[in-house]
Amino acid sequence: MGAPVESPPEHVPARAVRPGRRALTTVGALTALVAIGAAALLAIRTPAPVGADAPAGQFSAARADEHVRVVAARTHVAGSPANDQVRAYLETTLRGLGLQTEVQDTVAEEAGQLSGAAAGATLARVRNVVARLPGTDPTGRIFLVAHYDSVQSGPGGNDDAVGTSAILEVARALSTGDRPRNDIVFVLTDAEEACLCGASAFASEHPLAAQGGVVLNLEARGSTGPVIMFETSPRNAGLVDVFGRAAPHPMGTSFAVEVYRLLPNDTDFTAFLDEGFTGLNSAYLDGGAIYHTPLDTPANVDRGSLQQHGDNALALAREFGDTNLPGLSSGSDATYFPIPGALVRYPGWLTWPLALLAVVVVGLLGWSTRRHGQASWGRLSAGFGLALLPIVVAPVLAQLLWLAVTTIRPGHAELLDPYRPQWYRVAVLALAAAVLFGWYALFRRRIGTAALTFGGLGWLAVLGVVLAALTPGGAYLATLPALAGAAGALVALAVRPGSPGAVVAVTAGAAVGVLILLPTVMLLFPALGMAMGGVAALFAVLLGLGALPVVELLHPTTAERPSSTSGAARWRHVVPTVVAAVATLALTATGLAVDRFDAAHPVPTHLMYALDTNSGTARWLSHEADPQPWTAQYVRTPVTPSDDFPGLGSDEMLAGPAPAAALPAPTLTVLGDQTSGDQRTLRLRLAPQRQVRLTTLHVAAKVLRATVAGRSVPGNKGAGNRPWSWGLVFHAPPAGGIEIELVVPAGDGPVSLRAMDASDDLTGLPGFHPRPPGVGVVGSHSSEMVAVARTYSF
Repeated sequence: MGAPVESPPEHVPARAVRPGRRALTTVGALTALVAIGAAALLAIRTPAPVGADAPAGQFSAARADEHVRVVAARTHVAGSPANDQVRAYLETTLRGLGLQTEVQDTVAEEAGQLSGAAAGATLARVRNVVARLPGTDPTGRIFLVAHYDSVQSGPGGNDDAVGTSAILEVARALSTGDRPRNDIVFVLTDAEEACLCGASAFASEHPLAAQGGVVLNLEARGSTGPVIMFETSPRNAGLVDVFGRAAPHPMGTSFAVEVYRLLPNDTDFTAFLDEGFTGLNSAYLDGGAIYHTPLDTPANVDRGSLQQHGDNALALAREFGDTNLPGLSSGSDATYFPIPGALVRYPGWLTWPLALLAVVVVGLLGWSTRRHGQASWGRLSAGFGLALLPIVVAPVLAQLLWLAVTTIRPGHAELLDPYRPQWYRVAVLALAAAVLFGWYALFRRRIGTAALTFGGLGWLAVLGVVLAALTPGGAYLATLPALAGAAGALVALAVRPGSPGAVVAVTAGAAVGVLILLPTVMLLFPALGMAMGGVAALFAVLLGLGALPVVELLHPTTAERPSSTSGAARWRHVVPTVVAAVATLALTATGLAVDRFDAAHPVPTHLMYALDTNSGTARWLSHEADPQPWTAQYVRTPVTPSDDFPGLGSDEMLAGPAPAAALPAPTLTVLGDQTSGDQRTLRLRLAPQRQVRLTTLHVAAKVLRATVAGRSVPGNKGAGNRPWSWGLVFHAPPAGGIEIELVVPAGDGPVSLRAMDASDDLTGLPGFHPRPPGVGVVGSHSSEMVAVARTYSF
């Protein structure tokens, strides 16, 4: 039994609306919202790729694709002969355009990194390709940046041959027309995958970077989907304004910028930010299953995504190229989000006024709802409290749904996203709908539809305030739907129920939520992956709560009493819940049936090989917590390899015995050993004896100071009780090795040093059986690694 419902005040006559007319107008309003949602989704599609016969001044995905096929012809990790060939191709191409081109060849460090299990330094030898198009009257410089190296486990067709090739095509297009006012500098960096060291070297040391400038960084973390401008420098209002008016496909949200600032992820853009540059960072994110794997080939590049990257980069280069760059500086961040055909943006200082205004307008809706006899204060309070249920339950169930999927198909847990995620994504949306419909059917008769609607909008307003405090750029996601929905409902209560004005007002209010939240939901899936599908479910529920006024406030009447609702009417509200729940199960089952692992979509596996030449023993290692059958033939025992192989990190792995291969360890030669007072200075040469991707050195002593390849790096004066208290990782080491100087306390006896190097490719190792079709390589920086280590004592 529900609580008594107050009769409407005498000055508000109850007015009935014919059920047929009410149903017709409701369906019409919902149809309009569906059409608006379809337009919002169509707006986030990639553009059609442009052919090679496009005008010379236009970006052509077909022309850029020719570069992709060369750059990503094979794996080309930093320091490899294959990377040398790619770099030579880039130099030849840029010089062929008449651009001033050079190679910055240096050693660079990425600050703030940890070297394996010990504090220390990460460095690399880098060779950046830098070309310049001089401006006619420069006010600054524009830097178009992408990295040309790949990971060791794949050729990098998308990451980042697409960005590199797009810049080559942009450089060609800019070279054919009038020169811009500002200098345009094309920076193709090395060793991004290793340590961002190429970007760090350019941003901190190159003469062209000395005065800073505007950076446009082109990245990819998948194989398809719209290009999202997901990161900016601080105080971005001026930059965003240029992006919004100049980019032909301005897809970006201030919410993404806020979230990315909270994450530990880095790209080359990070190195430029550290040096005070301004700029924009863009990438496409869908198709994450092939990220950093052998499947990231030119054949798996979406030419539409390539076209969008290039269109935006070319247009922004031209716009920034003719802009007074010092005038871009701004004292605040902007709030912005895409709608069909435009990028809505407003000053960040409006965040709090809008959030508070939404609270006020929703409060006025509650007061007006009570005044018109739609609900009592008690029911409004209950509606607000109960509206929290779907907000909490839907994300939790979405996470449990994915847990069930990965229990049935464990290989999915090793992927950023499934190979064919669409069925699972729609299943999460159906689940969110089932929760929302079930909540509505359960409480509408007890609490009243008006009270539930008020509760849903109330939580949107509250979340807007929370977001304003925590992530101001994301507050619009809740604030604007709450404000628009409550304003529309207020109008509907003020005019004649069922009138065109009421229908339009409520539909327009809900449309704001659809335009803002629906693209966000669809973009969250590839951005976060199915492992965080609960976040998309949360925003899907918020969208539904924002649309409630369309369903129940088009024709406000007195709150319905339990006895006034027929059995047929009750079932009318239960059926959608059942349908959505069944759809959730059916879609999940279809996803499991369709998204099976096969030769074209292999199950990801992780395997490494580690050889200790002191003892002559070797073992297989894997990061897989629940190893696939192929991996399980090699590993079975949990270990922490950092004691014997500190260069492999401190994470627990599974291990198994392996035959010892005839591989040489890196040599460590003493070039000088001098003691002065209480300090001992060791000069060493660390030299790999084979072609390797990286080499490491870890020291079982306090390191007071250190110099690596002529660069001063931090010591580790308070090392604690770690067996290897200081460490160095050096990527792309030169064949002749690197010189290292260590200053340690004197009088502590011999110093133990653990030298390791690492190559890639397990093929040919004793005891290794090649992966069969259907078994693939997980996207990891240690997949297929062959590590060889030796301990020295001096």
